[in-house]
Amino acid sequence: MHGRLKVKTTEEQAKAKRLEREKKLRQYIAVTTAIFEKRKAGQLDKEALELTNQILGANPDFATLWNFRREIFLHLEKEGSPEEMQALCQGELSFLETCLRVNPKSYGTWHHRCWVMGHVPHPDWARELELCAKFLESDDRNFHCWDYRRFVVLRAQVQAEDELRFTDGLITRNFSNYSSWHYRSRLLPHLHPDPRQPGRPTEAVLLTELQLVQNAFFTDPNDQSAWFYHRWLLGRANPEPTFLCIYVSRDDASLVVAFSQPVGVMPGSDDLILFVDEAPVVVVWHTPDGRNRPGHVWLCDLPASALNDQWPQHSFRVHWAGGETQKECVLFQGCRDCWCRDSVIEEQVFRCELSVEKSTLLQSELESCKELQALEPENKWCLLTIILLMWALDPLVYERETLHYFDTLKAVDPMRSAYLDDLRSRFLVENGILRMEYAEARVVDLSGRGLTILCHLEQLLLITHLNLAGNRLRRLPPTLAALRCLQVLELDGNQIETMEGLPPLPHLEELSLCSNRVQRPADLRPLASFPRLRLLALQDNPVGSLPTAQSELAALLPQVEVTLA
Repeated sequence: MHGRLKVKTTEEQAKAKRLEREKKLRQYIAVTTAIFEKRKAGQLDKEALELTNQILGANPDFATLWNFRREIFLHLEKEGSPEEMQALCQGELSFLETCLRVNPKSYGTWHHRCWVMGHVPHPDWARELELCAKFLESDDRNFHCWDYRRFVVLRAQVQAEDELRFTDGLITRNFSNYSSWHYRSRLLPHLHPDPRQPGRPTEAVLLTELQLVQNAFFTDPNDQSAWFYHRWLLGRANPEPTFLCIYVSRDDASLVVAFSQPVGVMPGSDDLILFVDEAPVVVVWHTPDGRNRPGHVWLCDLPASALNDQWPQHSFRVHWAGGETQKECVLFQGCRDCWCRDSVIEEQVFRCELSVEKSTLLQSELESCKELQALEPENKWCLLTIILLMWALDPLVYERETLHYFDTLKAVDPMRSAYLDDLRSRFLVENGILRMEYAEARVVDLSGRGLTILCHLEQLLLITHLNLAGNRLRRLPPTLAALRCLQVLELDGNQIETMEGLPPLPHLEELSLCSNRVQRPADLRPLASFPRLRLLALQDNPVGSLPTAQSELAALLPQVEVTLA
């Protein structure tokens, strides 16, 4: 047996590791205890720094210790000279590099490095840029490092052109560098701003970028980074909120305004100012649901003097300070209501604001994506991009083809079928509103479309009849309260279980809920607050099988004619 190496058994190895861990834990607890005692005693000295070095070197995510180190640095900064502070900060920066090797994505370490660079007397920003490049070379998606680089670039006043060239190198090395693509989307609008669309680059730059991104997704079609950037390139800037419609009702003595985006109106503020016959009128603005949270629709009650039927006409003008915009309409004698509304078609509300050049560009992109899809028939990013391109070009012309691609995409990517159903619903709702506009009607038919959500309801403030039968709706959104003129609502053949959360519709007279899933009369309680509802159809609902349903509904909705069978 002499001369042979003794190999430890598994039990011996486990025992040795356990003892080693226990030893390290005792040391860790002892040092941590000593640190907190020194902090409690106010001993802000270099010995405390050395103690925190021992812990942070192994666990750089101990945020409290970084706070303690900053307290020590601030104390030493008061007592020492600039030269001593420079040396202290240089040593701290070296220590931080050691901590970043332990955890390159440590929140506390990167934050502390920002703080140190803000206190070092003579910062070396070039050295920091080199450090960022080194860490991004090992992990190009380290967003902590990207955040720090942006901090360094701002302090060092690095030119945006230099940063764009930096992203060029990273993307050329790896097309899957999502952070670099995102950085380009921040740099390009700054370098080449489009005067017509703030926050967007010029079309000449878009052409160049599209060539770059096409190389990326033809090289690796399954990588999402380039596809997201491609989607940003072909998008548009978010326009400022504007008035969509102003509506005045003599019957309700109310005025309603609809915005293109949700806005907030503070009570007692001058955010929204109403002028009646060119004189300002003090009114209280509120949302249809009464919660007064930011929303598309705001309304107010009008004083009797604003609706004097003896006058030949009244003018109403609403001024919104948030966007320096206004809209007005005139109510003539003998008329029950009046309105002024922007056209969805003319304003290109749902489509990109395309110039002729960009429309041609999108058509070219569509053809390129279809070529790629022929080579990669199950590439979900390519299929989604084709849908979005046709949607942007002409949703009505491409409607049938777009729905086909939706079906194909759901088969390819079943894990996201719910998202795709909602996206498809949005597409069909927008097309329904466009058809209403072209017909100059106040009736919208969205029946049998397989809708799972309702959207853009702020565009339907003036409609009187809405057919949503034969869809897959489970409940009605509170935003349905935007339909201030709605008289007839058809919801047959959906999956609706309750009316809870639905604010009253002031002009609704007929509601059809046949073949839904209403279980109890209590699920219809919100309908009691609908002032003009007179007909309610509930055939083929579970509530119809309850022996007491008729009497309970009669007590709940005494003014409504309810049919259960």
